[in-house]
Amino acid sequence: MVGRYKKQIISLSLVLIAGMSSAQEYLKVRAKQGDGISVLLNRYNVAAYKCNVDTFLAINNLKRSDQLQLAKTYKMPIKVYEYNNTSIRTTLKINDINIASEIQKFNEELSENGLREYDYRVDKSLWVPIHVLYCANSVKVSSGIVKVVAVPSAEDNTNPNLTNHKENTEQQNTKAIRTENFPIFGPEYQSTPIYTKRLKGQVYYLISGHGGPDPGAVGNKDGHDICEDEYAYDITLRFARNLLQHSATVYIITRDEDGIRDEEFLDADKDETVWFNQDIPLNQVKRLKQRSTKINELYEKHKKEGATIQRCFEIHIDSRYVDQKVDIFFYYYPGSETGKELAIEMYRTIKYKYEEHQPDRGYKGVVKSRDLHTLRETTPPVVYIELGNITNEFDQKRLLMANNRQAIGNWLTQGVLSKHGS
Repeated sequence: MVGRYKKQIISLSLVLIAGMSSAQEYLKVRAKQGDGISVLLNRYNVAAYKCNVDTFLAINNLKRSDQLQLAKTYKMPIKVYEYNNTSIRTTLKINDINIASEIQKFNEELSENGLREYDYRVDKSLWVPIHVLYCANSVKVSSGIVKVVAVPSAEDNTNPNLTNHKENTEQQNTKAIRTENFPIFGPEYQSTPIYTKRLKGQVYYLISGHGGPDPGAVGNKDGHDICEDEYAYDITLRFARNLLQHSATVYIITRDEDGIRDEEFLDADKDETVWFNQDIPLNQVKRLKQRSTKINELYEKHKKEGATIQRCFEIHIDSRYVDQKVDIFFYYYPGSETGKELAIEMYRTIKYKYEEHQPDRGYKGVVKSRDLHTLRETTPPVVYIELGNITNEFDQKRLLMANNRQAIGNWLTQGVLSKHGS
């Protein structure tokens, strides 16, 4: 039944493609170190649709349990068309403007993420993922018959949770190597099991935005102030604890004594310090310089000790118009290829997680370059992360629920492991 279903998927998709235009070959790419089937498909933004996965397996004669071979060329579930220099619709001989827009967005995102050397309007090579042409709606199998079922729009998804299950960053099926105690995480979380050595020898500097005399952006929910520095710090702690569980060396640059908190509303205070026990100045320039100077000192220390991978993350929460929802997005310093590559990997991971757990939601995060102080003045490559709009009621749900804050910390960890986990 499964084999027959795969053949139906592929034959139907190819019939549809053939009816639209004369396509070239499937896009071919080489597997990189650490690539599995899901990782490779996720990199090209096609992992979220079952028909893409089925097509990939069939055209490469693979089973779902197979491993990819390093440097081997694989066909992707993406067809390559010669762009006619007029429009996507006339190139593909279709009338649906929504499909054309989705294909355009797909190509532009891959260009922005460095997976395409040129824009399709420049090299006249249009990449068309199979799912856009065939399974823009979900496909359900019943009694061997393929049925198309309409997918609810993102607005129909009322579940505010980022995820309704625990991410497996703690390697629940693996016995802990050891357990270490970190009081900064608070009494409930200070006992920290170490599960793997995937990040051993790597150094990470985590900055949660603002703190001390500066609460950052402030929202309000049911009469409670929601302060950026408190929620960014809680997520930073969860991120730090996850990294430690994979044997990383972690510096929490902005520090408090609150520990990880599971309450919905986090009380605000002004007693944060900077590593180690330095008061945070009121002047913004001095405040930023204090952090970058300390990180640079630590960076040189670890460089002399032989550390080859040192990275920095700065975590903020945006503040915009109340009605403007903002997905998690990432900045890197212009010209920093390492920072850009890491930001892109974090973006891919977040996008994949949303598509896995909320496939109908849609994720509109971006990766951009910015000339910000930390990005410019800090020696290790930096990824600057904005988690959402603290004044928007929908984005607030991303912050107020402890499970959501943990999910963000987990997903950021997965991005690091995907890029640097050995």
